[in-house]
Amino acid sequence: MRQFNGYMHGINLGGWLSQKDSNTKEYTDTFITEEDIRHIAELGLDHVRIPVDYTTLETEADAEPIEAGYVYLDNAIRWCRQYGLHVLIDLHKTHGYSFDPLDKDVDPEAFFHTPAEQERFFSLWERIARRYREDTDIVAFELLNEIVSPNIYEEWNNVADRAVERIRAIAPDAWIVIGGIRYNNVTSVPLLHAPADDHIVFNFHCYEPLLFTHQKAFWVDNMPSDLDVAWPQSVGDYARIGEEVGISADLAGAVDRIRPEMQGSEIFDTLFLPATETAEKYNVPLYCGEYGVIDQAPPADTLVWLRDITAVFDKYGIGRALWTYKRKDFGLMDTHYDIVREEMVKLL
Repeated sequence: MRQFNGYMHGINLGGWLSQKDSNTKEYTDTFITEEDIRHIAELGLDHVRIPVDYTTLETEADAEPIEAGYVYLDNAIRWCRQYGLHVLIDLHKTHGYSFDPLDKDVDPEAFFHTPAEQERFFSLWERIARRYREDTDIVAFELLNEIVSPNIYEEWNNVADRAVERIRAIAPDAWIVIGGIRYNNVTSVPLLHAPADDHIVFNFHCYEPLLFTHQKAFWVDNMPSDLDVAWPQSVGDYARIGEEVGISADLAGAVDRIRPEMQGSEIFDTLFLPATETAEKYNVPLYCGEYGVIDQAPPADTLVWLRDITAVFDKYGIGRALWTYKRKDFGLMDTHYDIVREEMVKLL
């Protein structure tokens, strides 16, 4: 399988230009600085994935560009070039669409049936492509973070195809990263359209099993605040726990599709197989844009989970970016991971 060279070992900069804890200039100026980029390079990583919301780059009312928002990306790209890193610009939210379960007033399907919203999405990507088309030796574009609904895979394919056409007219050689439905679940990769050219990457996220990686997460429906879940356990054990606490099958992830006796790296090997077969079929690189474990899980178990998933990433040559560098309940640099961080970094 082809590899996504330059994007094999990375980390997300979540919480900086997307899902911010504060909208103040001071927060954004100080959350990620040149020193952070230098440190990430010193860790031995090769890229950063930068989630960015449309509200950072354009006004809500009339989609006018916000120059100050673009300057943050300008600086990040300049720093990354200086320290030998690649950059993946991930449009985390676009006008009219959000993956975030906390955005209760956003219909997760309306965007895919609304031409005006789609045109705004295409125009934003044209603006991004135009600004960074001279940097595509180190900058790649990810069309949209996560498609929630399982019902609109063909509508999303059609939107993605048109977005690729619009970007290609401006940046013909840029890498374009495309993920699927069900929160970009790995099982949706086979549903993606065949790549339009040889600079397309198929993308997925992996937080399997969610009961372990998101234990005690306040934003997950029916997730108990006192639930302790260990790794490794069998798929059957996770299914039983999920049923006991009332976690829906959609939120439980894809582990319900494999044999209940499986555990450890065998879970990921089995889950990833249809995606790797699809990537081989189309000769397209495969990339995991997010994976990680919440800071409510035991650090020692988190380390074992990382070893298990990394073994499968390496087996198939899958590029990846850990969620996330700091804070946002998953931060590698936060105190929760102090006792295992050195070993974690070796696995990224």
